[in-house]
Amino acid sequence: MSNQEMREMEQILDAEMRAKIVEHLQIKDAEGEHVGTVDRLEGEQIKLTKTDSMDGKHHYIKLSDVRSVDDIAVYLNKRRSELHY
Repeated sequence: MSNQEMREMEQILDAEMRAKIVEHLQIKDAEGEHVGTVDRLEGEQIKLTKTDSMDGKHHYIKLSDVRSVDDIAVYLNKRRSELHY
């Protein structure tokens, strides 16, 4: 597979993952702990709802921290303590 074909495959997978990130999905860290709830996707970040926030403000998680997504949750590749949100 050429580098161009690899980039195209990555773009397709990225688009599929983005399409699965929808409002009200749970967000779980690498250990399965609840981190928050999706409010919406904004560019290269997931905006979390304020209701899960201890300070009542929106927080954001980078898409690069996402390992996978299914119908239940967004699963991260980092522990909660490693996140900068």
